Amino acid sequence: MIISTTDTVPNKEIVTILGVARGSTVRARNIGRDIFAGLKNIVGGEIEEYTKLQAHAREQAMQRMIEDARKLGADAVINIRLTTSMVMQGASEILAYGTAVKLS
Repeated sequence: MIISTTDTVPNKEIVTILGVARGSTVRARNIGRDIFAGLKNIVGGEIEEYTKLQAHAREQAMQRMIEDARKLGADAVINIRLTTSMVMQGASEILAYGTAVKLS
């Protein structure tokens, strides 16, 4: 599966647009990470636990988008975008989406 943030794929022709492929995940913080993050906030620096949590969430959302594209019969997903929204305090959604296409 070709994944691209551009609206074309070099040396390939888009023959069919299959629709929007999407994948999302909702993640919540946990008390252990929050305690450590609070301490880190006092002294400054990167909060690695949250960085890892967000990286894992982005990867899961991307994988779910790819699965959705496969169900549509896509060869590629172009114009990929990621967005985040707060679902409730302490929980946010990561959404990955793009255009599922057939290539020649």
